[in-house]
Amino acid sequence: MEYIFYFFTFIFGAIIGSFLNVVIYRYNTGITILGRSFCFSCNKQLTWKELFPVFSFLALRGKCHFCKSKISKQYTIVEVIMGVLSSLIFWKMGGFENFISNISSENLNTVWFLYIAVCIIVFGLLLCIGVYDFKHKIIPDFWAYSFAAIALLRIIFMPETFSVAPSMWDFFAGPLLAAPFAILWLVSGGRWMGLGDAKLTLGLGWFLGIKAGLIAIVLAFWIGAIVGILIILAGKLSQYTVLRHRITLKSEIPFAPFLLVGIFLVFFIPSFTNIITLWMY
Repeated sequence: MEYIFYFFTFIFGAIIGSFLNVVIYRYNTGITILGRSFCFSCNKQLTWKELFPVFSFLALRGKCHFCKSKISKQYTIVEVIMGVLSSLIFWKMGGFENFISNISSENLNTVWFLYIAVCIIVFGLLLCIGVYDFKHKIIPDFWAYSFAAIALLRIIFMPETFSVAPSMWDFFAGPLLAAPFAILWLVSGGRWMGLGDAKLTLGLGWFLGIKAGLIAIVLAFWIGAIVGILIILAGKLSQYTVLRHRITLKSEIPFAPFLLVGIFLVFFIPSFTNIITLWMY
């Protein structure tokens, strides 16, 4: 039964991921997110059989049913990631047994479900930010500020969702973690760090707190450095000229995706915070 529960939580998250793809692709294009889905190559409207998350992509073999043009792998990647995140959120909140306990009519825990809803919205927003920044190297203000607002409202209106009652440091965590990024942006004129990263860390601090938020940032820098070095080395060793010159030390690499990986690791695996804290001290 537990495996079935996680299968459905994955499908639930994948459906949300399908909607997130619409938001990512249509943002700032003038196309409403409420319109019917269509193929960007032939403009044919898609049926529900062609919109079922993950499985439709596999059934169609990654091609449009009408014009046979290739469908971007982003659709499936976002759906799978959001499906996994949805399952992880329910797992972190106690899994199947806790779900049954909290949904019973005798013990309906609205705070439990509200916190799950908040987490799904937050991680959906973060996934949109990461994918959009990876594609366009920009973080939309509306998404970054929405993340920060939800994180701040959680501190104010949902203190019971914290393992320890939030303190004044939790309120200062956002500005304190965002300040260094804002200073780097100001001093470098945007060459070293984008202002969008500062706006993103504002919400990060309020969502994770100052200690866990700092660990997430440290992880992001480490992961970003390792990935950057590996890409440069792969480019230098490659026999293909186009890859060799794609990434250099002067290339602009979006930081938000690495920051989001840091957030995910710290949120779902709290032991990362303890391990890195011991290493730092």
